[in-house]
Amino acid sequence: MSWSDMEKFEGYIFTALCSTNFLISCLLFSKITREQREPYMDEVFHIPQAQKYCHGKFNEWDPMITTLPGLYLASVGVIKPVVWLADLTGKVVCSTAMLRFVNLLFNCGNLYLLYLIICKLHLREKTRTAARRVLSALSLSTFPVLYFFNFLYYTDAGSTFFVLFTYLMTLYGCHKASALLGVCSVLFRQTNIIWVAFCAGTLVAGKMDEAWRTEQTKKRDDKPPSFQIPLSVGGAKKVMLFTLEFLTSPGHVKAVLLVAWPYAAVGVGFLAFVALNDGIVVGDRTSHEACLNFPQLFYFFSFALFFSLPASLCYYRVLRFLQALKKQPFFYLLLTGVCLLLVWKFTHVHKYLLADNRHFPFYVWKRLFQRHELVRFLLVPAYVFAGWNFLDSLKSRSLFWSLAFLVCLLAATVPQKLLEFRYFIVPYLMYRVHMPLPSLPRLVVEFLLYTAVNAATLYIFISKTFHWPDSAATQRFMW
Repeated sequence: MSWSDMEKFEGYIFTALCSTNFLISCLLFSKITREQREPYMDEVFHIPQAQKYCHGKFNEWDPMITTLPGLYLASVGVIKPVVWLADLTGKVVCSTAMLRFVNLLFNCGNLYLLYLIICKLHLREKTRTAARRVLSALSLSTFPVLYFFNFLYYTDAGSTFFVLFTYLMTLYGCHKASALLGVCSVLFRQTNIIWVAFCAGTLVAGKMDEAWRTEQTKKRDDKPPSFQIPLSVGGAKKVMLFTLEFLTSPGHVKAVLLVAWPYAAVGVGFLAFVALNDGIVVGDRTSHEACLNFPQLFYFFSFALFFSLPASLCYYRVLRFLQALKKQPFFYLLLTGVCLLLVWKFTHVHKYLLADNRHFPFYVWKRLFQRHELVRFLLVPAYVFAGWNFLDSLKSRSLFWSLAFLVCLLAATVPQKLLEFRYFIVPYLMYRVHMPLPSLPRLVVEFLLYTAVNAATLYIFISKTFHWPDSAATQRFMW
C-alpha cells in the first residue's frame, strides 16, 4: 500500500469514527434531554441569557453570570441560520434542547482539532502511527469531564474548542488567525487568556531553545546540550541567568515580537478590559475571588495521574522514580517539606465545595480530606510522585517549552479557590497531547477507562436522582 493510500485509509477510518461518535452522542443527548428537560444547575443562568440574545435583546444581562457572552453569540450564530433555512417557529427556536445541541457540534470539532494537533505534534512518527493517532484523538474527545458537559449548556465544550483551535493555528504558524481565535476563547472564559499566553510562550520558548542550544554547544563541543529541567541549584541558577539575559537582549526581544506581536496585541486588549472592568470576572464576583491556593496544583497532578494512568504509568517509570529518590534524597526531602508547608499554609476551601452535594468534588472532599485533619498532609508523598510522573511524561519536550507550560499551568490552577474538575480540562488535554504517543494496547485501555467513567457518570446523572428537603426540584449528581 502506497503512502497516499495509507493516508486515504486513515481518513476513511477517522471519518467513520467521527460519525459513530456523533451518532452515539446524539442517542445519549436524546436520553439526557428527555430525562432533564428543564435547565439544570448553571443552565438556569446560561439558557435564559442565550434566549434573550436569540430574540435580539443584546443589552439585557443577568448579573449572576461571570463569563463573557461568547457561548451565547456562538449559539445565535449557529441557530439563527438553521432556523431561517428550516423555517422554524415557536418554542423550538432556542429551546433548551436546541441550545444544548450546539455543544454536541463543538464536541465534533474538538475531536477533529485533537486529531490535527496530534498529527502535527507527532509528525516524525507519521509512517507507523495512524491507528495510534486516530485512537488518541477519539479517546481524548471522550475525556470524561469534557464529554459530560457536551450534553448540558455549559461553556466547557466551546471554550475547549477555541483554545484547541488557537493552539493548532500556532502550531501551523498562522499567528494572526491564532490571536483572533484566542479572543474568541476569552469570550467563552476569561481565564483562557492564559492559553493565549501559552501559545505566545511556545514561540518565545522556541527562540530561547535555539539560543540555549548555541550557547551550550559553544561551551561543550564534545557533549550534546541538555534540554531537561535542571534539578540542581546550579542548573536552576544557570537557566534563570540565561532567561534574564535573553529577555533583556534587544535583538532577541525584537525577533520574538516580530513573530508574537498578534498575541501581545490580545494581551494589551485584555489588560485594558481588566482595567475598565476593574477585574477579570464580570457579574457576580463574590464567589470567584482569586487566592493563592497552591494545593490546587497538587490536586491537578493527582487528577492527571489518574486519567493518564493507562498512557503514562509503567513498572520502569516507578523504578526510575525510586532511583531518583535514591540519587537525590535531600532534594526530594526538601521538595516534600515545601509541599507540606504549602498544604499547611495555603489550603483554601470554597463555600460551594462544602455546601453543594450535587458535585463529585463535594464527596472527594468529604470522604477523603475531611476524614481527618492529617489526611491532607499524608497525601503529600502521592502528590510528589504525581508531579514527578507529570514532568517525566513531558521529558521529550524542550527545557523552555516545559517551563512555559508549567508557568501557564500554575496560572490556570493556583488562583482558583474552588476545587472544580472542569477547570482541569484544558491543562489536562495540553499535557496529554504533548506526551509521546502511547502504544495501541495502552490507548485501548485508556479509551475503555474513559468509556467506563462516562458510562458511570451519565448513569448516575440520569438514574440516581434525589431531592432536597426544602425543594421539590429533582437534583442530580454531576462533575
